Amino acid sequence: MPIIESSYRAPFPFRGPHLTTILARFGRNVSPLNYSRNRISTPDNDFLDLDFVKNKHSRIAILVHGLEGNSESTYMVGMATELGLIGCDTVCVNMRGCSGEINKSFGSYHSGKTDDLRLVIDHVSKDYSEIIIVGFSLGGNQVLKYLGESGNSLSEKIKIGIAVSTPCDLEGSAMELKKLNNKIYLQRFLKSMKSKANQKKNQHPSKKLDIEAINVAKDFHEFDNLFTAPVHGFLDAKDYWTKSSSKQFVSQINIPTLLVSAENDSFLSVSCYPIDEAKNNPNFFLEIPKNGGHLGFLTWPAFKGASWLERRVSAFINEKSH
Repeated sequence: MPIIESSYRAPFPFRGPHLTTILARFGRNVSPLNYSRNRISTPDNDFLDLDFVKNKHSRIAILVHGLEGNSESTYMVGMATELGLIGCDTVCVNMRGCSGEINKSFGSYHSGKTDDLRLVIDHVSKDYSEIIIVGFSLGGNQVLKYLGESGNSLSEKIKIGIAVSTPCDLEGSAMELKKLNNKIYLQRFLKSMKSKANQKKNQHPSKKLDIEAINVAKDFHEFDNLFTAPVHGFLDAKDYWTKSSSKQFVSQINIPTLLVSAENDSFLSVSCYPIDEAKNNPNFFLEIPKNGGHLGFLTWPAFKGASWLERRVSAFINEKSH
């Protein structure tokens, strides 16, 4: 029954869900990394931009960002820095359209899109003997889904999986983000996503896209019905959420995998915590700190050094490495 009692104790100022979520993103000071960018082609004539930090280690950690994030997101830079200290090269994946340049295909990325992750794994496999995969929020959903759906066909080089603040049930999370207390986050996400939808309409004018309706979408249900689902081959938002949610794949994960999601993460519904799945899969370790917000987990002093989360991830990697 790998449900872990968490060691995280939030300092007094950071016990609420929103302050820690916002400060972790905008207030924390992390030193920028000297990335080496590598653009790889996809089978559908598109591209992915990968940002590497190479120090000639034999293992590499693949980092996958959250919704509308990129390799420069604070949590990506902080984690890459920490993992470099424990003997990992890192590659921060920029999902399609997230690297500062719009991608070429009509589609971009979504919560269940694991074929691009598979492509990245294949790309780095030739140079490394061990692979660790770390996903944040939407990226965490991709990682858990990939590990579960791969099952026994998973590459032997992939040794450890980690997911953080993950909406394992996409419909549940979408319903939470509709609530008034999450309005600031929802509006920020939708503004960025609508901007990219408009770019796609201009880039592919012959494609059917109701851009007027997209521009006034009020929540993820409306946006995913109008854009994410039809563009990526789903019937509607419900079909997209049902097929892409990682919770249903957790039981099939067969390598040591850690999920850390705070109990007070305002992005997550009760259904986003795969408690029964953890109880029944000895490879899946679930840690639910009482506090931490969404990708927060701040320590004191809040803006210096590695965060609790980064130290927790490196400890799990050291513990499960052979």
